[in-house]
Amino acid sequence: MSEPPHDPTGESAQLGGVHIKYLHHCPRQLWLYTRGYRPEQRSDLVAFGEVIDDTTYTRRRDIDLGEAKIDWVTTGAIVHETKSSRAPAPAHAAQVRHYCLLLERRGVAVRGGVVHYPLVRRTTDVPWDATARAEAEAAETRARAVIATPTAPDRLPRPRCRGCSYLDYCWGD
Repeated sequence: MSEPPHDPTGESAQLGGVHIKYLHHCPRQLWLYTRGYRPEQRSDLVAFGEVIDDTTYTRRRDIDLGEAKIDWVTTGAIVHETKSSRAPAPAHAAQVRHYCLLLERRGVAVRGGVVHYPLVRRTTDVPWDATARAEAEAAETRARAVIATPTAPDRLPRPRCRGCSYLDYCWGD
């Protein structure tokens, strides 16, 4: 007997950090990603981000949770995420909060997180408390709602799409 086909829109579908990041960046991007459209392999910006990740904090090991891969977790359960961006974005903190939620669900007493921006040698602390937990749970709910819609959400105004690997799909350049 064969398994039923994977349904990315199902309530039990696992959400990783990329789902939450895409939700905050562009719901259309999230919707397309969950349906298998993955132009990231052809993106120079994505390749640059992978180089930054591979060449900074090289003594750290990724934590693979299955649905998500955390850059590293330090003693005291502090989640660390590295970004190639030069400026903090709400999606970065949301992604760390999601990782905190996933770890907490596994019984880890998480204390918070840190987003690292090695290009500008800065960090941003991400607190983990009842408010952060509620934000992470709300983001999951919003992501599942976007994924469940039968048609793609509207595209963002074009200036907000600068650097997005989904630009050609949405704008047909």
